[in-house]
Amino acid sequence: MSYFDAASAAPLHPVARQALMASLDEGWADPARLYREGRRARMLLDAAREAAAEVVGCRADEVVFTPSGTRAVHTGVAGALGGRRRVGRHLIVSAVEHSSVLHSAEAFEAEGGEVTRVPVDRSGAVDPSVYAAALRQDTALACLQSANHEVGTVQPVAEVAEACRAAGVPLFVDAAQSLGWGPVEGSWSLLAASAHKWGGPSGVGLLVVRKGVRFAVQGPSDERESGRAPGFENLPAVVAAVASLRAVRAEADQEAARLRELTERIRARVPRLVPDVEVVGDPERRLPGIVTFSCLYADGEALLHELDRQGFSVSSGSSCTSSTLTPSHVLKAMGVLSEGNVRVSLPAGAAEEDVERFLAVLPGAVAGVREKLEAPAPATAVRAAELVVDSLGKRCPIPVIELAKVIGEVPVGGTVRVLSDDEAARLDIPAWCEMREQEYVGEEPAEKGTAYLVRRTS
Repeated sequence: MSYFDAASAAPLHPVARQALMASLDEGWADPARLYREGRRARMLLDAAREAAAEVVGCRADEVVFTPSGTRAVHTGVAGALGGRRRVGRHLIVSAVEHSSVLHSAEAFEAEGGEVTRVPVDRSGAVDPSVYAAALRQDTALACLQSANHEVGTVQPVAEVAEACRAAGVPLFVDAAQSLGWGPVEGSWSLLAASAHKWGGPSGVGLLVVRKGVRFAVQGPSDERESGRAPGFENLPAVVAAVASLRAVRAEADQEAARLRELTERIRARVPRLVPDVEVVGDPERRLPGIVTFSCLYADGEALLHELDRQGFSVSSGSSCTSSTLTPSHVLKAMGVLSEGNVRVSLPAGAAEEDVERFLAVLPGAVAGVREKLEAPAPATAVRAAELVVDSLGKRCPIPVIELAKVIGEVPVGGTVRVLSDDEAARLDIPAWCEMREQEYVGEEPAEKGTAYLVRRTS
């Protein structure tokens, strides 16, 4: 089995395993106690904090260990907003932030705050000038991920951080995907990360709050971790997390070059091997191990199951892979195809032969899924130079498949009206038009669902 989903969780690094086992024997006591076992545990905790600070590029007393990366995000965002309540109740996030950041923003809105969501381009990156324009006098906090978790696009953090610094607004950076590859550049104010993203054990988060940032812990707190992460520290896991972070950083340059070559191979060859594929994400400013592509006329969940059957563990942002049956918010913000979406995220040490086997298997897997999804000829009603396709009750990619079947039946300049009640159609039909160089006219309410109007241009 080839594990190609390191962006979700990286396999436990050997150094993390060794450190975990050793600290289980040495770090079981309460580091707040003054007796010998407690002092030994405190030494381990202090050493881990110093090492983490060195890797991040901050002071040791700015580092807090939390029970998860999500908890680090929620604590960091809420604390920064609470500390700057007198400044205002305005929060800025990018449209492609991790769900933990967006959930924090939603909670802030529910409490009466105002949130600006900065759009991204088709590569998934924010424009620093657009982000800077969103800053206001009452902006309490700005958030920007260092790199995107679904498509690998690296964000212009340094440029945005400079704009925030000039405006006197702290910048919170979710560095979960990138911290294992290198430090976050720029004058950021707060940072969060999660150990399982770089090969550490799950259940360890990292929160950094720079000195001088106004911060007010929200909710109950105690004396541990500066009051920012209540409860007994999971010291063995913390030690293992920091040990693995140092280890992956030491290997990062060499491994990044190797993984970039492998992912570039996938980016270049998949469109040649599989017809009707869109490779998404920035081709240059991206993380080393992530490559994402979407396949027209293929169901994402079915494609993942087929690849799993062939021995590959991959992820997807397709609508069909979530319980909500809505497209990934990242793909939606980018305006790219969501159907048949596959994210390949290679772990450190991924073998070249496994990548080659994936490229050999993929065309047959996509073809098989497309064959199973072949829809019957849709019922159409002719209205002069317009066809109406009734896809109500059918999940994407079926509405797009039916659109593709009939577009040739109208003359150039004619239109196809697709009726659909699947939210994914709102993203996938315009994306199909761009790929097929047809004109997407827009949408309008229908008696049931929505009507999507497409004009044939060639």
